[in-house]
Amino acid sequence: MSRVAATAPIPWHAYAALAASMSIVGAYVGLAKALVAVFPVFLLAWIRFAIAGVAMLGWLRGGAGAPPLERRDRWLLFAESFFGNCLFSICMLYGVAMTSALAAGVTLAALPASVALMSWLLLRERIDARVLAAVACAVIGIALVALGTPPSEVAPARPLGYVLLVGALVCEALYVVIGKQLSGRVKPTRISALINAWGFALVTPLGVWQATRFDFGAVGVGSWALLAAYAIAASILTVWLWMTGLKHVPASSAGVFTVLLPLSAGAIGALVFGEPFGTTHAAALAFALVGIVLATRPVPPPRR
Repeated sequence: MSRVAATAPIPWHAYAALAASMSIVGAYVGLAKALVAVFPVFLLAWIRFAIAGVAMLGWLRGGAGAPPLERRDRWLLFAESFFGNCLFSICMLYGVAMTSALAAGVTLAALPASVALMSWLLLRERIDARVLAAVACAVIGIALVALGTPPSEVAPARPLGYVLLVGALVCEALYVVIGKQLSGRVKPTRISALINAWGFALVTPLGVWQATRFDFGAVGVGSWALLAAYAIAASILTVWLWMTGLKHVPASSAGVFTVLLPLSAGAIGALVFGEPFGTTHAAALAFALVGIVLATRPVPPPRR
């Protein structure tokens, strides 16, 4: 029975779910540039958490028979929301506003290598030469896209934008590492709902402060629709698609699909916002993709 299950072909819809999840992540990272041009960052994050929270009210308790949360799990959920939801959203939104959607996509392409490095630092997991090479490729890709913009197009705040994008990368890596400690203990749907609730609570003071100074009547229907789609995609849809794919695909193989994140974000930046895409950006994406392949390539079993 176990041999048959191990050799059973992986259904195509599992790969499609993984590909769709990463493509949507890259798309909303790119489209966030349009949202931060309309909404202040803290107000945008606050409304996003509110919309997703209403949609996930039924997931907070975990369903019938769900065990009560332990003290350690509650702290992990808070840390997961603080880094992965609150700080990530703020750093990513401000970073995109100061740079470009393409820069955000290439920077976040370093996520697999960053997660591996963070796992080594915090969880003492083994890291080998190919992961170190992946980290090097990611650093080169980030440096190329940061230095590849002509001086005439560089705004004064642009260097800070790249720092914020790297901060978003670190926050997302911490989110994944903390999630490893929660997996198997709390249902994925409940994790999504609880960290979204913490994110809403954390950003509420700043969100309310910006809401009192914001003219909601000046926001068009299209911007509200894009914000609603962003909230549902970021907090619900991508998580569900990713977990659906992981039911059938090994995690080491699923990691390769993160290649679609920078490609999707870069495509949005070039096609929707008309951001320049030259040879430097192409080289940066190439280094990022090589780093992803190196970081997620399955390790062959040792010979006896």
